[in-house]
Amino acid sequence: MREKEQIPEVVDNFRRIFQTVGVLARAIEKETELTGPQLWAVKLLAQGAPMRVSELARQMYLRPATVVGIVDRLEMKNLVTRNRSSEDRRAVDLELTPLGKELAGRSPEVAQVMLVEGLAALSDEDFRVAAEGLRQVVRILGAEKIVPKPLHR
Repeated sequence: MREKEQIPEVVDNFRRIFQTVGVLARAIEKETELTGPQLWAVKLLAQGAPMRVSELARQMYLRPATVVGIVDRLEMKNLVTRNRSSEDRRAVDLELTPLGKELAGRSPEVAQVMLVEGLAALSDEDFRVAAEGLRQVVRILGAEKIVPKPLHR
């Protein structure tokens, strides 16, 4: 049974989510001079480099074209290098520079990782309920056709 008193709690929970993502993003940018997606890419590369753009995109739930832009900015900051694969000369592997490795080791966790890990830890039923609830919120806001962008600020 739906109680009208629960509507403010739901709205407040969305405010909490947006505020938390914003606070985490600003803290990461202040500490690392990177956006959340940039730091997420660095953290993923620290765990599994060498890695191709397509694999990094898959792990970040983004399109490869979006990840290429993230990698371009990381390369300009001397955090990532692109190297021809020794196995397939047509392919390019991404690796962290020593500066990128150092940054990955001292940086805080990003909201995206917290979200992915938290969702993965849910029971199947809790995940189904959460996913359905979010689909309903997207429908309520008329946002079904919006192409999601990476979380920045």
